[in-house]
Amino acid sequence: MTEKVHSFRGMGTEVRLIADLTEDPSAFENAALRVEAIFAREGTRFSRFRHDSELSAVNSRAGSSMAVSPVFAELTQRALTWASSTDGLFDPTVLPALVAAGYDRDLDEVMAGARNAQHPAVPCGRWREIELLGLELYLPDGVGLDFGGIAKGWAVDLAARSAIEAGLGWALVNAGGDIRVAGTTREAEIAIEDPFDRSKELARIVITEGAVATSSTTRRTWGPGLHHLIDPRTGEPASTGVVQVTAWASTCEEAEVRAKTALMSGSKIDRALPGIWVGDSGQVLVNLDREAAA
Repeated sequence: MTEKVHSFRGMGTEVRLIADLTEDPSAFENAALRVEAIFAREGTRFSRFRHDSELSAVNSRAGSSMAVSPVFAELTQRALTWASSTDGLFDPTVLPALVAAGYDRDLDEVMAGARNAQHPAVPCGRWREIELLGLELYLPDGVGLDFGGIAKGWAVDLAARSAIEAGLGWALVNAGGDIRVAGTTREAEIAIEDPFDRSKELARIVITEGAVATSSTTRRTWGPGLHHLIDPRTGEPASTGVVQVTAWASTCEEAEVRAKTALMSGSKIDRALPGIWVGDSGQVLVNLDREAAA
């Protein structure tokens, strides 16, 4: 397949829309506009680094009930459902722990040394105290939400569907390794990055539908043992013996959760989960049985 590609920055990463070169140019242009608009909108809504985001407004009112938008309520409910189904290994309330670890502003600023102070680990698991009734959200005092990867996966899913609705027969949306294919069944070859050398490929996989997401402790780092994946059981950056997991599922949102929880599980990984695990000493475990993702 000869590809046409539209690239832009969104939600803190490079986003690419890929389609077949034979697609109608006007449909591709329309799809590109839709995809950019989705990432701009959801990035604004769910960014914790923007004071004008809905997420920042919600977190600033912790300790009280508030009305939220339908989209915010929906993603909050999805996050709480994932937290429950993973016994808290996926936890949308890790924000205070993330800030305590030093990730209190945009990563470029953290890495540049604008702020690198760390504080004692903060307990997680307070998602059980959140109450959501319709559009009325109660966030307990001291709790902060951070949807992180699940919000990006959510945006990828929305964008892929919107690209098809714009008239494309097949589309792939890639947001920093979070990938969703949609439309006519067609093979897409995806390179998996080596977590120890980002200039190299660890493997290549081929998918015809669904989504792929990767969680890695070697990305978004700002010091030895300091990275963005907080282990809710300790309140500290995860150190489970697994440094990277690539998982596939029917949606990018689900693949994000699967990858994150598999990494947190460490040696207790569910070997039935379709994915690729990389251990901290370089060992690789592969399960290509994608039927398990259904």
